Amino acid sequence: MSELTSIHTEHAPSAIGPYSQAIVTDGWVFCSGQIPLDPKTGEMNTGSVDEQTELVLTNLRSVLEAAGSRMDLVVKTSVFLSDMNTFAEMNEVYARHFGDHRPARAAVQVGALPKFCDVEIECVARVG
Repeated sequence: MSELTSIHTEHAPSAIGPYSQAIVTDGWVFCSGQIPLDPKTGEMNTGSVDEQTELVLTNLRSVLEAAGSRMDLVVKTSVFLSDMNTFAEMNEVYARHFGDHRPARAAVQVGALPKFCDVEIECVARVG
C-alpha cells in the first residue's frame, strides 16, 4: 500500500476542518481547495473576484511548494465560482499564474462556497 504524506505550510491558510492542505502519494500531490484566506491573519479577502483569485492561487502555490511541486507541474484544476459571470475576472488572474502552462480544468458555478467567498480552486500535480 502507498504511503500518504500530509502537507502543512504556514505560508497558506491552515485547514478549517478535518482535512489536510494536501496529500502526497506515489509522486502525486492532491491539493485541497484553497479559498481567499490570508495565511497570516486568517481573515477572508472579500475584495473583487480578481483579488480573491490572486490570493487563492498564491496560497495554492505555497501548498504545492511545500509538497515539492510547482505550478508548471499541475495536471488538473477545479475552479468553483459563486457566480459564473465572474469567470473572465478569475480567468485573467489564473492565466497570469500559469503562464504558458495549460493544465486540464473544470470551472463550475456552485450554490455557496466556504465562508461565502467567491472563488475556490483545487488541483492535482506531479511532485517535481
